Amino acid sequence: MISERSSRLPPFYVMEILEKAHELELEGADIVHMEVGEPDFDTPAPVKEAAFRAITEGMTSYTHSLGIPRLRRAIADHYGERYGVEVSPDNIVVTTGTSPAMMLVFAALLNPGEELILSNPSYACYPNILEFVGGVPRYVDVFEEDGFKYRPEGVAGHLGGPVKGVMVNSPSNPTGIVLSGDDMSELVEAVGDRAWLISDEIYHGLVYEGREHSVLEYTDHAFVLNGFSKLYAMTGWRLGYIISPPEFVRALQKIQQNILICANSFVQWAAVAALEETAEHTAEMVRLYDERRRFMLPRLREMGFGVAVEPTGAFYIFANAKSFTEDSYGFCLDVLAGAGVAITPGIDFGSGGEGYVRFSYANSLENLKEGADRLERYLKERV
Repeated sequence: MISERSSRLPPFYVMEILEKAHELELEGADIVHMEVGEPDFDTPAPVKEAAFRAITEGMTSYTHSLGIPRLRRAIADHYGERYGVEVSPDNIVVTTGTSPAMMLVFAALLNPGEELILSNPSYACYPNILEFVGGVPRYVDVFEEDGFKYRPEGVAGHLGGPVKGVMVNSPSNPTGIVLSGDDMSELVEAVGDRAWLISDEIYHGLVYEGREHSVLEYTDHAFVLNGFSKLYAMTGWRLGYIISPPEFVRALQKIQQNILICANSFVQWAAVAALEETAEHTAEMVRLYDERRRFMLPRLREMGFGVAVEPTGAFYIFANAKSFTEDSYGFCLDVLAGAGVAITPGIDFGSGGEGYVRFSYANSLENLKEGADRLERYLKERV
């Protein structure tokens, strides 16, 4: 019998699009992929070399449940160097990816029925993971004209009662928007100590104008979620981490011990190399992402998509498609079938995303140009 909890999970529409695209490819179709948020670059050589070295040296056993001390120190040093904040390695929990890290934090922070503030739209898996551990999403609408950023007064008006935390994601999935220092400071001030901030910083480092800010620059009343998938092109390596307030570390550790035991041992050694030896590799990736971003933005606007505030981070453009459709999933299916281009429907990210579509430019410039040409032809023929 299927459990009630699992039956309530909504479809993950981006994966539905991806799977349908793969089915078409098996039939011989040529598909340009702009749907999946996965770097198209190979993992940097120093990371692969460190993993191979760790395996050959026998680093294949269980590790400490919080992670190997060498990696936790490297993460603390990284936050100190990049953001000027002091992080104790004792407050870091290394996990098998950022999604499991999120599950651990939600489970440690929330009792069943307690609430977490999420923006609408926001990353599709936030509410699914939250509800899976018994939490309840409390949605706060965000608006295109603001770059889909929280309005601090809107967040403040939802605090109290069962609300235990506020989720923040900068650079953002799906919008690519980066919070300025003032944005982050004002949000922290609005929340105060009435709720915990949970900052998803997985796209840190992928910023093309100015810089990103960690929540830890403004408060220690917060959890940080981060990992290696995006900046270091390590999606399949499955490694993330939590920077936790000290009073929650033991709870996170016990959940980890029971559910995940520990993160992959040799991958943790590879992550040390990612933090310490890949600056030139990541800088080149960022340069190429920015080149693609600068190509895509004017092309999409020329086609009739709206982008009120230009994204300056991650590798996404969240475009207003209301001149074409009010059914983003149906529109994306039509584009896939009619143009051979895979894009993500905005409804994946909540009711506030309906009428929008997300374009991922984690693909080669050549492929993006081909995809844009196909989409433009399709839209002209569709009228």
